[in-house]
Amino acid sequence: MAQYQKVYGLGAEFNDAAALMAAAEKLRDAGFKNWDVHSPFPVHGMDAAMGLGKSWLSAPVLIGGAAGTLTAVLLTFIPSWGIYPLIVHGKPYDWRTVPAFFPIMFELTVLFASFTTVFALMIFSQLPKWYHPVFNWERFKRVTDNGFFVVIEARDPKFSETKTRELLESIGGKHVTLIHD
Repeated sequence: MAQYQKVYGLGAEFNDAAALMAAAEKLRDAGFKNWDVHSPFPVHGMDAAMGLGKSWLSAPVLIGGAAGTLTAVLLTFIPSWGIYPLIVHGKPYDWRTVPAFFPIMFELTVLFASFTTVFALMIFSQLPKWYHPVFNWERFKRVTDNGFFVVIEARDPKFSETKTRELLESIGGKHVTLIHD
C-alpha cells in the first residue's frame, strides 16, 4: 500500500553562482513568492535578484532599544529625584545630574536591543526548527560544499508541479526533484 507524503516543493540544482543568480532573477520575474536559494557561500546581489526588500528586524530592535532607554531613565531618575533626593558632596539632584546617568542609559539601550535582536531573529526564522523537509533531498547534502540550489515551495500560489518543473528545467536547473515533507 502506497503511503501518502505531503509535497513540500520542487528543488533544482545549478552549476555555479552566476547560473543561480540568473535563475533567481527569472523566478522573481515569473512571480513566485515562496522560494529560496541555497549556496555554500553568500552571493553578492542575491537579495536584489530575489526581489527581497528591507528586513523587518529593525522595527523590533528599535522598540527594544527604546524600552531599554526608558527603563534606564526610570531606574535612575525616580530614585535620584523622587524617592531619595540626597545631596552628596555638594552635587545637585536635579537636571544637572543627567550626564552621570548616560552610561547606564547607553548600556541598557544596547542590552535590550541585543536581546530583542536575538529573540526577534529566532521568531522570524521560526527557530528552533529541528527538521526541514529539504534535508530529505539527497543531492542537497552538497550545499555546504559545491552545490547551488533553488527550492520552490508547494504553498506558493503559482506552484504547479508540471509547469514549475518545466520552468526550472528551462532556466538551466538540473536534477529537478520533488521534495516531500
